[in-house]
Amino acid sequence: MIDVGDERFEDMVVRALDSLPPELGRVMANVAVTVRHDAGPPGLLGLYQGVPLTNRTTQYAGVLPDRITIYRKAICAICRSDAEVVDQVRRTVIHEVGHHFGISDARLHELGW
Repeated sequence: MIDVGDERFEDMVVRALDSLPPELGRVMANVAVTVRHDAGPPGLLGLYQGVPLTNRTTQYAGVLPDRITIYRKAICAICRSDAEVVDQVRRTVIHEVGHHFGISDARLHELGW
């Protein structure tokens, strides 16, 4: 286990988001990414809550933003170095962004995410 400070961890999340291909960033819509500094629900490193882009219809309007939450303590608990935290943050961010695009857990695991 390694403990990464709040600001450093948040910077890792921002860098992971910035590393996404620009074409993905342009089509992400109505989604907020937040960091929780507690452990979060057992077994979760991140959580997507909302309506995936693939499920949105013309009736999709006036709703609160989807939310991607990244759990700092849960990620730090499974990592032994700063480099592992950076890698796991990126993997978690990509995984949760995948859900925003309508990709299932099973398919993300098939793809290695």
